[in-house]
Amino acid sequence: MNTLEITKDTPHSKLEEKAGSKQISGSQAVLEALLAEGVDTIFGYPGGAIMPIYDALYDYNDRLRHILVRHEQGGIHAAQGYARTSGRVGVVFATSGPGATNLVTGLADAQIDSNPIVCVTGQVFAHLLGTDAFQETDVINITTPVTKWNYQVTDACEIPMALAKAFHIARTGRPGPVLIDITKNAQLQLFEYNGYQVCNHIRSYRPKPIVRREYIEQAAALINEAKKPFVLFGQGIILGKAEADFKAFIEKTGIPAAATVMGLSALETDHPLHVGMLGMHGNYAPNVLTNECDVLIAIGMRFDDRVTGRLDKYAKQANVIHLDIDPAEIDKNVKATVPVWGDCKETLPLLTQLVEARAHPEWLARFRQLEQDEINEVIHEELNPTTDVMTMGEVINLLNELTGGEAVIVTDVGQHQMVACRYAKFNKSKSNVTSGGLGTMGFGLPAAIGAWYGTPERTVVAIIGDGGIQMTIQEFGTIMQFGAKVKILILNNEFLGMVRQWQQLFHDRRYSFVNITSPDFVTVAKGYNIPGKKVIAREGLKDALTEMINHDGAYLLEVMVGKENNVFPMVPQGSSVAEIRLK
Repeated sequence: MNTLEITKDTPHSKLEEKAGSKQISGSQAVLEALLAEGVDTIFGYPGGAIMPIYDALYDYNDRLRHILVRHEQGGIHAAQGYARTSGRVGVVFATSGPGATNLVTGLADAQIDSNPIVCVTGQVFAHLLGTDAFQETDVINITTPVTKWNYQVTDACEIPMALAKAFHIARTGRPGPVLIDITKNAQLQLFEYNGYQVCNHIRSYRPKPIVRREYIEQAAALINEAKKPFVLFGQGIILGKAEADFKAFIEKTGIPAAATVMGLSALETDHPLHVGMLGMHGNYAPNVLTNECDVLIAIGMRFDDRVTGRLDKYAKQANVIHLDIDPAEIDKNVKATVPVWGDCKETLPLLTQLVEARAHPEWLARFRQLEQDEINEVIHEELNPTTDVMTMGEVINLLNELTGGEAVIVTDVGQHQMVACRYAKFNKSKSNVTSGGLGTMGFGLPAAIGAWYGTPERTVVAIIGDGGIQMTIQEFGTIMQFGAKVKILILNNEFLGMVRQWQQLFHDRRYSFVNITSPDFVTVAKGYNIPGKKVIAREGLKDALTEMINHDGAYLLEVMVGKENNVFPMVPQGSSVAEIRLK
């Protein structure tokens, strides 16, 4: 490709004059790549080092929608929410230095939760690299541990190929975040543009393992012989677009199935074989019976420590079948008897063909028996409290009634997150958006904004605690400016609730710096032209929730809930899943 020498002071308009019809700038090449990849929405924040791209974006406003967030962390969380509800790649722009470093938390979150994101960061001129120039940071080395791939562009000629690889890597195999850092000279540089080719193959990159038929056959044999089989399913089913294949598998085999936090909504909540949620604050039956099953079938999940508890006491009696697209997850935490590598969209139908049609009524009844124990000891009182103090559970239960389980539920991190995951109804896939692996407070509000742009035809409800909302509350400004119709439900217990629960249970109620004083959230929201209401008594709860859901636009509802209510059941840290506590 031929390039045109320019100086750092050459304005973009002059570049176009010099370029002629066959030459474009690196900045234009970035935007042409996004159009070719089918991108319609960018979340970002401009700055000096990425200014040429923003200058070029001025001429693409009719084809690319840019959402100006109020903080780069808000931008990447919004891109995560967009990716989770749309099933597409989320895109973020940020400048160099603090702009790029503000993305790091979101990159780490997206990496561990397998969210396909492409971040484009501006960088100082190439000749200034390594000189500690203004707003220069080594973004490549900083982000290497928290990206699936990253790359620094110093020559505009590389931009089409770099972005094609970025999108291909972000969305294929086990999805994840990719970062492309582009020096300012490369953004300004003119080069002969020969078009953009979407990447479908990289010689050294194999996103899908080869499916080995013998392992499928071994897995089917174990399942056909099992008396107490149990399925654990994760987000891999959603990422693989294999929801129908998964349902066909469990319905043919009659095997009870429990979800990880990230797997929620892959199977509708009320399906007769859905036996609840796994994990530290999951349901009683699936945790206890993990240590009673004879065959454990893990599909698209990674045996996180919050699911397994003590590994030396986890499912030791069971043969383990692990289906996963990422070979690195096989045997990482739990040794697989039969590893089934591959995309579950491919492996599940093959497995379903070989398994026998069966039912396990006595085994399923065991789950329902323990479920009833949990209802009696925990759930009934949480959903139908007998005191004047409102519970988070009853709020979520009313929300289910009003939305019919059709809403997208976005949560922040804390007690409200676990309560929402436990009690919300999910009747459609891609309905649960939460920060699972990293547990990022501040995720909820910006992720809900992105989730709405990913699926604007659906009701999006952000359920957030009084602590987490204050970490990214500035994104009210994004809602005000661009009109995302997000319903913001703050469950306020005047504590950093999850930390307080641990301090109560394991630190003799030594409440060290968990009391949090909050502003008048309704008044703050009003300052951003977001209407709202505060509920302090049960009598007004249903009407307020109804008003929030029916309002045509963003709405904030603050509900005061019990200060020292705890989330149970709970697997204490360092305990076996079978040692889960109901109280």
